[in-house]
Amino acid sequence: MVRQLSISPQLPALFSEPGILSPQASISVVIPTLNEEKNLPWVLRRMPAYVDEVIIVDGRSQDNTVEVAKALRADVVVVNETRKGKGVALRAGFAAATGDIIVMLDADGSMDPQEIGWFVAPLQHDFDFVKGSRHVTGGGSEDLTRLRKAGNRALTGLANAVLHSNYSDLCYGYIAFRRECLEVLELQSDGFEIETELIVRAARAGLRIAEVPSLELDRISGASNLQTFRDGWRVLHTLARECTLWEAPTAGARPEALRRVKYTYSNVRFPRLPVDPHSVLAPAVKQEALVAAAVGQHA
Repeated sequence: MVRQLSISPQLPALFSEPGILSPQASISVVIPTLNEEKNLPWVLRRMPAYVDEVIIVDGRSQDNTVEVAKALRADVVVVNETRKGKGVALRAGFAAATGDIIVMLDADGSMDPQEIGWFVAPLQHDFDFVKGSRHVTGGGSEDLTRLRKAGNRALTGLANAVLHSNYSDLCYGYIAFRRECLEVLELQSDGFEIETELIVRAARAGLRIAEVPSLELDRISGASNLQTFRDGWRVLHTLARECTLWEAPTAGARPEALRRVKYTYSNVRFPRLPVDPHSVLAPAVKQEALVAAAVGQHA
């Protein structure tokens, strides 16, 4: 069954309507980072004003990623996580999040923060878990190679057969969910396979799931840490493990039928270029110097 909603890139009007969540439900965005100083400015500058909390999970970057984040957003929460792995970083960010809704977002510019409203809207209307899809009407990808597309299609088909679900895109990590779902999902994965763990456990726990179209963009700069065969194998291993070993704390609640939310993606294009981190840091340093000078004059 397809549920149709009218959703705009800005926070939908229905977000302010009474629902299961508070009308003023707060939103935390968790962003794992690793040497993303040139990409993070685009991501943070496109963050919607209604997002209450942005959490950067870092600890291993060798560049100015953290400094750039602080210069762009004074209230950014920085979580230092020195262990390796996207799953490790996300779990650390989830633990630090205080919002009613948690959104996971990549730092490389491949996921547009302006889509967050489309993910949040269904969570205001009876859904627990919302994932993006590149393979439904309105979605797409500028970065998906033929090999990755074929692998994702095969893994998605296998997951649907085993879970009796109807996902259209297994290996895409633009996901939002209610914070209380963390207790049910009991996340454990350390690497990229955490996206599969989230999706499988959400289905097996009987969460109310919606898919929304999402446009995956090219990475702005730098090389991806994703390795097709290695990470594909880890996804397959995780899928097999989760379907055979994990027991949902909901005592095997009946899986809910997945619903898809339709919208029309805007055709408006926007510049996506690497940003010189010094152009971000220099004004912040100058401002700190001016403040220090002013304090000295009044001392």
